[in-house]
Amino acid sequence: MKAEPAAQARLLDLQELDSQLHRLDHRLRSLPEIVEAAELKERADALDAELITAQTRVSDVARHQRKAESDVDQVRTRAERDTKRLESGQITNAKDLQNLQSEIESLGRRQAELEEVVLEVMEQAEALNAEVSRLAEEREAAVAKFTEVTARRDTAAAEIQWDRTRLTQDRQRVAEDIPADLLGLYDKLRAQYDGVAAAPLRYGRCNGCKLALSTVELNEIRATPADEVVRCEDCRRILVRTEESGLGTPAAE
Repeated sequence: MKAEPAAQARLLDLQELDSQLHRLDHRLRSLPEIVEAAELKERADALDAELITAQTRVSDVARHQRKAESDVDQVRTRAERDTKRLESGQITNAKDLQNLQSEIESLGRRQAELEEVVLEVMEQAEALNAEVSRLAEEREAAVAKFTEVTARRDTAAAEIQWDRTRLTQDRQRVAEDIPADLLGLYDKLRAQYDGVAAAPLRYGRCNGCKLALSTVELNEIRATPADEVVRCEDCRRILVRTEESGLGTPAAE
């Protein structure tokens, strides 16, 4: 493949722009806010699940408390009714009086037991309500932090995108100075070799693979016409001859 030396030199400008674009893409993918936002989102979702579970338990305990209080009211009402009957003097039969007194005592014990249940349930409800409050506060804090971090992430991403747009425009202008066949080869090699397709030959060394060329290879390149596109024998990238190549005066076409 042949191309004017100036067009080959423009490959180095293009490669520098592509390397900058690659670094910007890496910066964008590696923004610390991305990981932090994901962790905060996961934390907020976990707190949501815990909060729903705690709220469900609060509802269950509240229902249990209402049932226990209702049972206490029923026993108390029945005990009050029996006490009134006992105090009314209407019951004169000794056995009936004894049975009624026994029932009142039994109801008293039952009422005490049920009131203990109510107290236990109220304590459970108090603890669960405190847990709900704690989870709600933690979730609110996590959501607030998530909002803050995503805002910083989006700002940083926008700045990177602005730089990327500018570099992409510069790349388009540089690419216009390179023949289509040479540009096609460059793009093909860039996809094969980790984004680096063209490298300068500097002081007898390929700056793509960083290996020094042998004397035989340097002599072959020295004898190659300036408009001939040469490639590194080791890494197969395009080698661009420069004033720092150490070849002396390029061969004439």
